[in-house]
Amino acid sequence: MSPSFQLMQSVHSTVSSTNQQRSDIHFWKTGRIGELVFKGDCVISHEAAGVVLKCGEGVTDLQPGDQVAEEPGVPCERCFPCDDGRYNLCEDVQFAGVYPYAGTLQRYKVHPAKWLHKYVLCLEPLSVVMRGIQVARLQLGHEVVVCGAGPIGLIALAAARASGAHPIVITDIEPKRLAFAKFVPSCITYQVSRSLDAEGNARAIRALFGSCEYPTAETVLECTGVESSVGTAAFTARRGGAVIVIGVGKAVMNNLPFMHISLAEIDLRFINRYRDTWPPAIACLSGGILDLKKLVSHTFPLGRAVDALELCADPRNGSIKVTLSWIKWRQQYKLFRLVDMHKVDLLLRWHDGKCLPWL
Repeated sequence: MSPSFQLMQSVHSTVSSTNQQRSDIHFWKTGRIGELVFKGDCVISHEAAGVVLKCGEGVTDLQPGDQVAEEPGVPCERCFPCDDGRYNLCEDVQFAGVYPYAGTLQRYKVHPAKWLHKYVLCLEPLSVVMRGIQVARLQLGHEVVVCGAGPIGLIALAAARASGAHPIVITDIEPKRLAFAKFVPSCITYQVSRSLDAEGNARAIRALFGSCEYPTAETVLECTGVESSVGTAAFTARRGGAVIVIGVGKAVMNNLPFMHISLAEIDLRFINRYRDTWPPAIACLSGGILDLKKLVSHTFPLGRAVDALELCADPRNGSIKVTLSWIKWRQQYKLFRLVDMHKVDLLLRWHDGKCLPWL
């Protein structure tokens, strides 16, 4: 696809809010997540909503003033996974906030219109969870354990409950996060003990379901990516059950209970981001099936991005969802309507055949 065609099909928007995720903290602190390595300067963050300022000539379904949520991954649409409908597996995906593609921690962003969705809120974390729910194939009245009460884990908790799973246990090492999990009143909480190993914690979690094998969790949604937690998840699932790893973690894990997984026929599954989840996510939120607004625990202005990252980096601070915002979307649009839109064009810069956003 030529750069000129890309620009024609793109939308220039102002970012009204962007949320911080654990992956952003990984990149900020270490410069890498597994094979994804920062080799130079790059704007981080990938979970954003904004307001359309200007549309390329080929854009017909959006117009200036529309509120949009950005699906951050732009696949190549030429490789086998893309042709097979599994665009989340595209090796040439241009993913916002992953080097060298600029993320959303900025005021302006250019993005292909195809990957923008008319909605007022950030949808990215819910899309991650919905992909996990798809893979898990949860059933009404079946037991679930959610490992990790961070933003993804709490959304997974709400989504599992909305899917009809029951009972649901959610685990974490931080009591503040477990207290927050009570926004789903029917959930059972378990504080992970630092004095127990993975098998010991799993034994205590299984006891919450009763003394027999059958009532133990059929499905475990592992939302931390921490090696010890993945091990606990494997020991927690009942024989023939499934562990779905939604969280991201180390490139290599050496201490997984391989023989237990094998002998118990635990189905260990993974997800890579999401595909075809954004319209269903919008349906869930707009239809009142899920209400995730209460998960926003802290809001910072864009100029205090470093403070927001520092807060997120330490789970002991009790942060859940941290949002960076500029100004209200109606104020944004009115402001930019006062600006000669020819001047807005100056914000579109072209470099090495890629459309890049600039402050």
